[in-house]
This record gives sequence, structure tokens and C-alpha cells, in this order.
Amino acid sequence: MNAGDFLDRIRDDNETALSRLGSSKALYALTDGEMEGDAVLTTAADGAYAAAETLEEWADESAAEAFGGAAAAERDHYETLAGKLDGHDPSGTPAIQVYLRGLDDDVERVAGGLVGAALAEKKRATQMSGFFTGEADPQTGSLFRGYGSGLEDRWSEGLDALDDLCESDEDWDRAVEAASETVQAAYDDYVEKLEAMGVNPKPVC
Repeated sequence: MNAGDFLDRIRDDNETALSRLGSSKALYALTDGEMEGDAVLTTAADGAYAAAETLEEWADESAAEAFGGAAAAERDHYETLAGKLDGHDPSGTPAIQVYLRGLDDDVERVAGGLVGAALAEKKRATQMSGFFTGEADPQTGSLFRGYGSGLEDRWSEGLDALDDLCESDEDWDRAVEAASETVQAAYDDYVEKLEAMGVNPKPVC
């Protein structure tokens, strides 16, 4: 397997989950049904703060340069969002970060944190960009478009790192499992939140 095959595998194996994470219901789930600007910014800030904390810890423990760059990007994104909220108190740890914090080697962390998470978060960022554009706030919409573009760069860096890190089929298998489980952690959270609100999570809308 190589990086290109790996990315195709993750997208194919998680096609349904990624599609639904890119639906308007995903934003509804993330905000617990509060589809208004501050709620969207707050949930985005919570996610960015938790991601920065995860990636900063990994950067301290690993020589993989991609972790440090991703951590800095998430910290910058968080500070921008907190500024738009006139301050922010982080609340809770998103399910995707709970899963990632249980990974303990660079192959799994790169695959999950830099590829799987970026694929899932790109879907969410696209929805957030569309939301603010629809709310006649193109500046904030552009903020999330830029963040989404950064996520594409992140998973590209992750794929390059995996090409260096994976020395056997077993390494690639572990990478596939970590990336897919990361996407599924985000998807399972989406399903649970919608079902708790009495909303059918399956149809894409």
C-alpha cells in the first residue's frame, strides 16, 4: 500500500459516514439543535481547543514535524474563534478527540489525527462556511473556508508522513484502522446526538 491507496481506502470504507458528516444535519447535531451563529462558533471553538491540546501533546512526544504545524494551526484557529465570541471557556472534549487521545504511536496518531480527523473536520468546516454565508456573514464563512483548505494541506502532510513511517503491510493496516476509527468516532457522536433529539440520522439533507 502507498499513501494514495491509503487515502482512497479511507474514503471508500467511510463513504457513508463522511457523506453524513457533510450534511446539514451534522451542524444541527454539533450545536444540539441551536442553529445560530454563536452556537456554531462555540462548538467550533470547543473542537479547535481540544484538537490543539491533543496535537500539542503529541508534538512534545514525537519528532514528527507535522504534529507541531497542525497544533499551531488549531491554536490559531481557536484564538480567532474565541475573539469572535468575545472570549470562550472550553467545554467538554469532542468524541473524536477522546478517541485520538487513546492512540499511542506515530503511525496511528498520524493516520488518525492528521488524516482521519482532517477528512471529518473538512466536512464540518464546509457546513459551517455555508451556514455563515447564508447568514450574510461572508467574513466568517471565508474563515471556515480557509480552515478547510488548511485541513486539506494537513492530510497531505499526514500522507507524506505515513509513507515514511509505514514499513510493512501491518503498519498500513494499523494506519487504516486508526483513520477509519477516527471518522467513525465523529460519526457515532453525530448519530447519538441526533437520536437523543428524536431526529433520524440516516437521510442526508
